[in-house]
Amino acid sequence: MFIQTEQTPNPASLKFLPGKTVLPGGARDFSSATAAQASPLATRIFAVEGVAGVYLGADFVTVSKADGQDWSVIKPQVLAAIMEHFTSGDAVLKAGDAHEGGAVEGDSEVVRQIKEILETRVRPAVAQDGGDIMFNDFKDGVVYLNMRGSCAGCPSSTATLKQGIETMMRHYIPEVQSVQAVQ
Repeated sequence: MFIQTEQTPNPASLKFLPGKTVLPGGARDFSSATAAQASPLATRIFAVEGVAGVYLGADFVTVSKADGQDWSVIKPQVLAAIMEHFTSGDAVLKAGDAHEGGAVEGDSEVVRQIKEILETRVRPAVAQDGGDIMFNDFKDGVVYLNMRGSCAGCPSSTATLKQGIETMMRHYIPEVQSVQAVQ
């Protein structure tokens, strides 16, 4: 098995491409080893000392390192953990655990439009850099989004949020006045 790695705009994150589907049609973000217990894959990766976050995308895994850690030490161990997982045949998520995102019954028309733009235009673009942006809320003209994977803590995420996503949202949805990131 050959796993490609790619740099992301966030120097604290690397994108790993196992050449296999990771989470078809969904995504999961794990910010701790405790949260990762829902995923055998994320649990294996968090066993590597220095891992601070794991983001599972459709066909990639983004791993964030803790401050002060060196990729030259962590990267080979993460590659081994991913390879071990996919050769084991274990599921990526434990049975009964769900993916995130998508429209929900009861969403207003504006919220449905926001989620549609995120799904079709924004998420595919940021996934190329090993990240994701998820809808959190829409209130008083402000769209609140969660930055995940390599987008979380990325130095260029503010520019992406304001110059890219906010401009697009305001163009297509007049009710949107601004876009803000939330933790």
